[in-house]
Amino acid sequence: MSDWRDARTEGNGDRHGYGSGSAQPEGARVMRHVQRPDAVPRQPSYDDNVYDDLYRDQRPQPGQPGQHAQGPGGPEGYDSGYNTGQVYGSPAGPRRGGQGPGGPQGPQAPPRPKPPVNWKKRITWGLVTFLALLIVVSVSTYFWADSKLKREVDLSKVIERPAGGKGTNYLIVGSDSREGMSDEEKKKLHTGSAEGKRTDSMMILHVADDGGNTMISLPRDSNVTIPSFKGAESGKLYPGTGRQVKLNAAYAEDGPELLVRTVEANTGLRIDHYAEIGFGGFAKIVDAVGGVEMDIPKAFRDKKSGADFEAGKQTLNGEEALAFVRTRYAFAGSDLDRTKNQQKFLAALANQAATPGTVMNPFKLYPTMGAGLDTLIVDKDMGLMDVASMFWAMKGVSGGDGTSMNMPISGSVGGNLVWDKAKVKQLVEQLNNDEKVTVTGGN
Repeated sequence: MSDWRDARTEGNGDRHGYGSGSAQPEGARVMRHVQRPDAVPRQPSYDDNVYDDLYRDQRPQPGQPGQHAQGPGGPEGYDSGYNTGQVYGSPAGPRRGGQGPGGPQGPQAPPRPKPPVNWKKRITWGLVTFLALLIVVSVSTYFWADSKLKREVDLSKVIERPAGGKGTNYLIVGSDSREGMSDEEKKKLHTGSAEGKRTDSMMILHVADDGGNTMISLPRDSNVTIPSFKGAESGKLYPGTGRQVKLNAAYAEDGPELLVRTVEANTGLRIDHYAEIGFGGFAKIVDAVGGVEMDIPKAFRDKKSGADFEAGKQTLNGEEALAFVRTRYAFAGSDLDRTKNQQKFLAALANQAATPGTVMNPFKLYPTMGAGLDTLIVDKDMGLMDVASMFWAMKGVSGGDGTSMNMPISGSVGGNLVWDKAKVKQLVEQLNNDEKVTVTGGN
């Protein structure tokens, strides 16, 4: 026998824990529930069917106490609420979705304002991107240009060299090299078809550390003494015999190394770097910059160089420019007048190549650099920055920041020009000390 009271016999009093005497769950009788009309009815489970079978006869009939409205979830007016998605304790009526701010039936929320444009940040990132791109292009251009330099001259083979002074001395040579030129190009440029190469023009460019720069033309007909030298290819020592020759003969005899040795021995000025460009490269540079404007004071012709110019301002293309700097027989002053024309043209070419229209325009800059560097021969210690320094110094001299002159001449012998030794010595001292040049050159 159980001591627990029979919950079914108790009529009144505390009924917690004893269940309900009704067939309907007590919670369903005392709690309101709401059926969502838009909810998909849940299919009756096995437990629901068993519950309905057990209490089918005990369900309240219509009109009895505890009656509930018939819903779609149960027969004869009873809806268990367990298979229709009904929510107990919710307000009566269908549940409406999206009634908050921004919902279809509620007030629309105001659009979120766009954040203000941070122009400072955009400009900063733009500058960073531009600088990064500029660095990449500059570095790539540097290595591209540096790889084009033909470092073929070995100044370490030059013997008995004079001591150096302040500044940097470049020996700049224009040769009559026809390397890489077709027969048609040789005919067009009036270069002839001679084998080998000779110097057509020679200049010393002194780039000062403190003072102004100086450009000194060395006439090819200058009378010089060939000193003792070591063969560039053979390595054999050739003692000096006091042989007197034209300056350009030194180059023809044993190349750039002997030319440097001869210039140093006859001037006492140490040459730090050597640069040489041929006919074809010179003409291509002029064409790449779009021609060079020249003011020719007097008309002249020269069948050998192909020159045929009227007086006045005119733009020379590559072919005409080469004829202009090579002309010598049209002038009574022979080689001295030609060197003046060469200096004048190189000054104009440097100014034209350094204009913003060339430097800032890659369609002009790269062809100009390519044309010059493809035929530029330099010494093994010369870097791209040395080439740039040489170029800007030439431009500076042409712009009046420096001195342009011929080597001082005292007379001639056998048709060769003789240098004034006293003036040459004074000139070298001023250059070595980076002093202002006061020595006058040949007329």
